[in-house]
This record gives sequence, C-alpha cells and structure tokens, in this order.
Amino acid sequence: QVQLVESGGGLVQAGGSLRLSCAASGIIFSPSTMGWYRQAPGKQRELVAQITGGGSTNYADSVKGRFTISRDNAKNTVYLQMNSLEPEDTAVYYCNYIFYWGKGTLVTVSS
Repeated sequence: QVQLVESGGGLVQAGGSLRLSCAASGIIFSPSTMGWYRQAPGKQRELVAQITGGGSTNYADSVKGRFTISRDNAKNTVYLQMNSLEPEDTAVYYCNYIFYWGKGTLVTVSS
C-alpha cells in the first residue's frame, strides 16, 4: 500500500533552517508529482510546494525564495529545504501524492 513518511520537523528560531524529508513507498515514484502542504492551528491546509516527475516546481507565494523542493528518485524521497524561517511558517507539514497523505511533521518557529 501507499506510505508517505515525513521526518525532519522540530523547533527552530526565526531565521533558521530545517530540511524535511518524505520517504514514499508503494508508488511508482519517479514520474509522480509530489507535494508538501502545511496546516497551521486554526487554518486550512495549504499547498507549500510541488515537484513533478520532470523536476518542474511551483511554490506558494509566501515561501518563494526561502523554500526549495527537490527529489531523489533513487531513494523515493522528496525534500523540502526551508531557510529564513518565520514564526508564520509554524505548522504541521504533510507530504502528498494524489489523494494520499503522510501523518505530518511539526515545524515550530520561535520568534
């Protein structure tokens, strides 16, 4: 079955960096579009970044220039490098494939 397992969340000060990882199994990874979403307390889940099988990317306006999505097809893993983190980035970050979701990893940015 499809499994998406996120890791790499944690507590970081504003201005710091984190790298999230999502290990996928049960899918044909290399041609698949993968995404990172986030949900802050009291808010709806929102798209952060996506990457296609061909490597094309798109980002939410709020993270452009600070976050980078990438993938390693040999490891069936998608990454989200997050730099210049802001308290507003505090959320649970979820990996997404079509309608499958991971359990999420919490990112907390302190001011």
